[in-house]
Amino acid sequence: MQQNTSGFAKFRSAITPKFMKPYAKIWREEGFKVLIKKAGWKVVALIIVFYLVRDSIIYLLLPYLIAKGIFQ
Repeated sequence: MQQNTSGFAKFRSAITPKFMKPYAKIWREEGFKVLIKKAGWKVVALIIVFYLVRDSIIYLLLPYLIAKGIFQ
């Protein structure tokens, strides 16, 4: 498989947590079913929880704190 060296691919690689990189590689190269077979549902649940917490902080907590600081 040819390595994609575009700017976006480098950026995505830089922001992907280290514990997720092997699983992301499996998903890209072999698909979701193989990821489930190799890693199990616990890894999928961990990824979902990771992004749920991250997005909650980015899209809920930060705007709340910014608005609270601006309007007081």
